[in-house]
This record gives sequence, C-alpha cells and structure tokens, in this order.
Amino acid sequence: MADVPVIDLRDPDAPARIDRACRDHGFFSVTGHGIDPALLDRLLVTASAFFARPEEEKATIAMVRGGRAWRGWFPLAGELTSGVPDRKEGIYFGAEGAAGDPRPLHGPNLFPDQPAELGPTVLAVLDAFTALGHRLMGLLAVGLGLDEDAFARDLTSDPTILFRIFHYPPVRPGDGAGDWGVAEHTDYGLLTLLLQDASGGLQVRSGGEWRDIPPVPGALVCNLGDMLERLTEGRYPSTPHRVRSPEGGGRLSCPFFFDPSWD
Repeated sequence: MADVPVIDLRDPDAPARIDRACRDHGFFSVTGHGIDPALLDRLLVTASAFFARPEEEKATIAMVRGGRAWRGWFPLAGELTSGVPDRKEGIYFGAEGAAGDPRPLHGPNLFPDQPAELGPTVLAVLDAFTALGHRLMGLLAVGLGLDEDAFARDLTSDPTILFRIFHYPPVRPGDGAGDWGVAEHTDYGLLTLLLQDASGGLQVRSGGEWRDIPPVPGALVCNLGDMLERLTEGRYPSTPHRVRSPEGGGRLSCPFFFDPSWD
C-alpha cells in the first residue's frame, strides 16, 4: 500500500497535513469533504450504463460535435499519453456554458439521451467538485503561509474546469493488449480530484519507486499539476502517475481538473 496519506478535511490540522503531503508526495486523498456518497455512486452507475451502450449510439455525442468547448465522447485508443494510445474510452464535460462562447474549453455540454440521469448527475457533481476545489485551494494557501483567499482573489476566481469519465475495458488473455491503460505522465494544471471505483490500478512514482494508490471508500484522490509546481517554485511537486489496465472486469475513473481562470 502506498504511504500517500488520507486526510480528513474536518481535522483542524488539515492545512499542515496537506502541506506535508504535497511536499513529500504531490498526492494525497481526502475524506470529510462533504460530498454526498449517493451522488458519487449514482455517477458511477449512470456512467457504466452509458459505456455499455452501442458504439454508434455513443458516437452521437462524439467530441467532434463539441467544437472549441472540447466536450463529448471519444472511443477506445482515441487519446495518446506520452505518445502511447490509451486503453480507455471516455467522455469530457465542463462547466455548463452558452453556445458560441469564443473561449476554448467553454460552452455547452453534450449529454446522451440514455441514460437520461447522466446529465443531471454530472451537473451536480461539477457543482460539488468545483466547491471542493475552491476549498482545497484555500487549504493549500494556508499551508503555504498565505491568506486563505490568496488564490481565489486572482488566480481561480472563475476557474477553468474539465471533468472526464474514463472507462478502461478489462485485459483478457491473448488480446495482445499492453499493461497500461494510461502511460506515465503528470497533469498540466493546478489540482486534480479523482473518484475511482473499487478496481484500483492507479500508481504514483514516489521515492524513486512506483506505489499503488488503492481505493479508499468515500475518499477522493488529489494530485498536483505542473502549474502548481511552478507557482510554488518546486515546493509542491507534480508527481508522475499511470494506470494499469484491469484484469477480469472494467474500471471507471472520474478525474476533475481545477485550473486557473481563463484570463
């Protein structure tokens, strides 16, 4: 088991514990975040139902239809990480916006007709994760010796957010697939929050070796991106991580990216 700590946000010492975790690992998990577990369960159930639909049906909300907003579904091996095709399919969402917004990564979402519950569930999750992103950035600021609203005043007053749901199909004997659903990489932004199902597979490179990050019921994994490493002059490192393809059954993971305001 990895020695990445699990931090209860209700702990009065949470800012100091987060600061230590960021300096030592670049990763930590949080509990006590206040997000309804039933909402997270509903997200995984409805996402699983979507990925079980026929491919031609999923393609009705393909990313090519999302334009500059960069929303929609992509098929298995439709993305590259470190030049290697990922063994996953996925769907991209973001803050619900108006059609015709000239800014990249801003605009309306593409939601499938079935399951009908996926759209409302995703919008509720976006609200909850955005609020948690602001809260965590405040705790990071305190850990750095800054005012709690130091980031919110300028950097993240209107954060750019991107939410993805990934489905990793199982590796089966003789299919010739590699071990890695996603190759080694770091995230480019400020802060990533990750909901993963019970399948496991996430690994981080810490202390010169790869360590598993096993799922903790009710916990969300937090990892730091390249922007935060630069902002803190290396105090908070952006830690390399990767995902091992599951065996026997599929895997769902839901990363939420909390990044600076577009301006």
